[in-house]
Amino acid sequence: MSEISTSFQSRGRLAADPVIDFDAGPPRVSFEFFPPKTAEMEARLWEVVKRLEPLAPRFVSVTYGAGGSTRERTHATVRRIRRETDLEPAAHLTCVAASRTEIDAVAQDYWEAGIRHIVALRGDPPAEVRPYTPHPDGYAYAADLVAGLKKIADFEISVAAYPETHPEAASTEHDLDNLKRKLDGGASRAITQYFFDVELYLRFRDRAAARGVTVPIVPGILPVTNYAQVKKFSASCGTSIPAWMETHFAGLDDDPDTRRLVAASIAAEQCRRLHAEGVHEFHFYTLNRADLIVAICHLLGVRAKKPAAAAA
Repeated sequence: MSEISTSFQSRGRLAADPVIDFDAGPPRVSFEFFPPKTAEMEARLWEVVKRLEPLAPRFVSVTYGAGGSTRERTHATVRRIRRETDLEPAAHLTCVAASRTEIDAVAQDYWEAGIRHIVALRGDPPAEVRPYTPHPDGYAYAADLVAGLKKIADFEISVAAYPETHPEAASTEHDLDNLKRKLDGGASRAITQYFFDVELYLRFRDRAAARGVTVPIVPGILPVTNYAQVKKFSASCGTSIPAWMETHFAGLDDDPDTRRLVAASIAAEQCRRLHAEGVHEFHFYTLNRADLIVAICHLLGVRAKKPAAAAA
């Protein structure tokens, strides 16, 4: 019996059907983009946005760089999505390198522009000023930011969660306490750091539920297009990579087409296994690419709606 089958039987459930078994309909999805740095990258991102728009995601979010380095590009991208698409944009806001007055002004501006969803994060400082130190006149941590945003307007707020514990947290329990503070402050959803081991997410969800967390904890899914790059980044953010993944990508450094097929297969299987455990919503870190996301969503039954037939 395979390792995967043993794991699912031990939890008293069967693995997802290898084709499609979403008997309650396809899952809900959301997508994350990063803001473009050049005009060429902006044009490419917009092609991605328009290709993913027909999949009708619940929302799409736009990130900040470390230290708020892409703040203005983030604002511009979010506003353009609001103006020129039918998508629901969510803007990332962080506590880094800004006063409360500055952050409150940005949030008020978003509200007036019709942006109703904020992803509230502590944020990462630039590498040269680490470890993180709160701005003397700013929001110290994400829980403070959530509470501040709720005083400005009735935003829908998503926050981050860490199945493998935030690398700077004093302990796993401290990390869960911090998540609970963010949710108690007014956040309505947690989106996880990406992970690859489904059991890690399931154990985290169980611990969070035992702590009184009742809001959705949406899995963050990262299709791996560059294994070496993901391995390096994962070492810095505390995400573990199963040994089997390296085996799957071995020998594909110069074969991008096969890498993409493998990446789509792994991510779709991860989602199917999570679905078998009662997960019905996924947040995809797109890396500003559409091809893998469209393929994975297709495998999950998330497809563009066909236009209604013209009346005879």
